[in-house]
Amino acid sequence: MKSGPYNIYSIETSEFGLDGGAMFGIVPKTIWEKCAPADNLNRINMVTRSMLLVSNNKKILIDTGNGTKWDEKYKKIYNINTSLYNIETSLLKYGYTPEDITDVICTHMHFDHIGGNTKIEFGKVVPTFVNAKYWVSKENWDLANDPSQKDQGSFLEDDWKVLLDNNMIKIISGTESFIDSIDIYLTYGHTAGLMHPIISDGTQTIFYGSDLFPTAAHVPINWVMAYDIQPVVTMKEKEYLLNKMYLEDWILFFEHDPNIQACTIDKLGQKYKIKKSVIVSE
Repeated sequence: MKSGPYNIYSIETSEFGLDGGAMFGIVPKTIWEKCAPADNLNRINMVTRSMLLVSNNKKILIDTGNGTKWDEKYKKIYNINTSLYNIETSLLKYGYTPEDITDVICTHMHFDHIGGNTKIEFGKVVPTFVNAKYWVSKENWDLANDPSQKDQGSFLEDDWKVLLDNNMIKIISGTESFIDSIDIYLTYGHTAGLMHPIISDGTQTIFYGSDLFPTAAHVPINWVMAYDIQPVVTMKEKEYLLNKMYLEDWILFFEHDPNIQACTIDKLGQKYKIKKSVIVSE
């Protein structure tokens, strides 16, 4: 897929699983398991999917997934599997290496979104993308470094401390554009200051759903995660954005759906649904 100056690629970085009840909040299991069957530990199948944007002078990665720093205990808890693909093999599929990446946009600092920022090399945590700037919103940076009891387990310092030590982190306030042809939309329901990149060339707009729309099953307004710090705010944000997607025929990119990379949105009465699935890259 191409938009403006960018060739766009879907970069799958891991398979993993999270508790279905946590992923769907107040939606009963008898309903959500029709869309997302659970294993014997109640985990639903998910992926971590990044987006790669390539222009003449930029190679931008949006989020980096779970990464590979996990010990066996936590691999089993989260059912993390990088044997089929990981961030390096998925980049190589399109002819790129981690050294080629110029910028990493961190939508937010939860471990399943920035775990691949760093890796372990010879027993030490080091940057994965040694030539990149890592962009983070100030509000989410502040929260990650002083989290509440509800979300402190979602932030792991190993995902960013070495980047800070090497002056690789760029903290962004507000929604000012910091990379050409990419706008930023902030949401607050899932976590504070979540950055959603929007890529548009005037005729086609792609919205990076991150954890406001983690999977295709989360398109309905009231299908909201228990992880969200302000679920009512999430619903309001979803309703506003879904209406824009419907009216303006935007493409919604899913970071965690195991089967659907992206979609367009339709409306039936007061309810929104997937119009058609979209393949960003083969």
